[in-house]
Amino acid sequence: MNPKNKRPNILFALADDASHFSAYGHIFVNTPHFDRVAHAGILFNNMFTTNPKCAPSRASMLTGMHTWQLKEACTHWCVFPGPDEFAVYPDLLEDAGYHVGFTGKGWAPGDYERNGRKHNPAGPEYNDITLTPPEGSLIADCDYAANFEDFLSKRAGDQPFCFWYGGKEPHRAYTAGEGQRHGKKLEDVTEVPPYWPDEQLVREDMLDYAFETEWFDSHLGKMLALLEERGELENTLVVVTSDNGCPFPRVKGQMYDDDFRLPFAAMWAAQVKSGQTCDDLCSFIDLAPTFLELAGVEIPKEWPGKSLTDVFQGLDAGRDRALMGRERHDMGRENDAGYPVRCIRTPQYLYVRNFEPTRWPAGNPETGFTNCDSSPTKTRILELHEQGVDFYYEQAFGKRPLEQLFDVKKDPYCMTDLATDPAFAETKAALWEELKAKLEETGDPRIFGNGGIFDTYEYCSDAPHSWANYATATWEPQVY
Repeated sequence: MNPKNKRPNILFALADDASHFSAYGHIFVNTPHFDRVAHAGILFNNMFTTNPKCAPSRASMLTGMHTWQLKEACTHWCVFPGPDEFAVYPDLLEDAGYHVGFTGKGWAPGDYERNGRKHNPAGPEYNDITLTPPEGSLIADCDYAANFEDFLSKRAGDQPFCFWYGGKEPHRAYTAGEGQRHGKKLEDVTEVPPYWPDEQLVREDMLDYAFETEWFDSHLGKMLALLEERGELENTLVVVTSDNGCPFPRVKGQMYDDDFRLPFAAMWAAQVKSGQTCDDLCSFIDLAPTFLELAGVEIPKEWPGKSLTDVFQGLDAGRDRALMGRERHDMGRENDAGYPVRCIRTPQYLYVRNFEPTRWPAGNPETGFTNCDSSPTKTRILELHEQGVDFYYEQAFGKRPLEQLFDVKKDPYCMTDLATDPAFAETKAALWEELKAKLEETGDPRIFGNGGIFDTYEYCSDAPHSWANYATATWEPQVY
């Protein structure tokens, strides 16, 4: 698509746990800079993560591979496999002459040094410049935009660059009420998802999340302005998205559409027509091949991801399937076992296969549901459960059957499970056969009866989440 001597710069902006940007009509957040990228390029309506938690989602972005193909990197808080096992696109671009770096949160959380990587898989780190966060907030003190400027100052001449802006927002924790203290208004929350109680406390929690999402967007705006001032925005591919859904019950870490269908926009004034929307089903495994193709770098043959350049050109790409999965996220079950799931999404249906339905999907009750971030919303759902109101508890924390099926066109919140409805028996069976064939084709250990290997990989957090620490004085049931 782009001649090798006109290689684009790449600015990849990645929010941490964000589901909502105002370009999609979410009026309780105001993200003018994401919206600018969407209006000046392409707004994607169906971009999917491969695994709805930070580290495994980011691993698929970096490698162009399905989460179950990535060994340890399929799990959360892992030791990232070494460069002899998996290539990552920042290294390949660096080898091809690009100036590469990241600010904020790169690939994380986990350990990338132990297996011989010279720096974070997202690139060399630029995090030296700090700032004073907004008063009364827990926003990170990293000055993302200033670190981007520092990065640009260190490249040679007109060397093309690839920069990963990894905002640490809107990841929890928040200071309760920070959104309203900084001007957010309760009346702007016009809709609360049906799986959360529609109460003022929940709406306030949503405003705190919105405020931190806007902080991420504000630094994106500063970066765009810097490139514009330097006359480099036109030949810069700008991609903006999030690693997984918002840090609320039944979203982050869980296998429903609101977690793995994510906001995504891309602009490149030199090559991509403005004002486009894309309804094709695309995946994070498509990012790394896109960046390599545009840079004129050979795409590794083992990558199943497909470059998005056909979408950029406005072609009918025929992308009508997305695959997702998960294994072990955070601890909190007997013997530190994970919660294995595989999914297939079509334009109309989401089919979910929960391989261990006797386990708790968000962690065990007695350990505090450690695969759900602590929050006022979580606390309120647990309080209602204690009072005998079980609906929200079952939606967020309850056990799930072997198979689930949702008509996402009619039921975008995935509230009505059709898996036991005889009218959908053929659809369910056909989707399982299609999913199973794809898992076999891509070498998924889970489908070949060796899925237990994912629970043997080291959990390298120093947080006391291990089952062995449960009910001791050091136990802290909080997901970090």
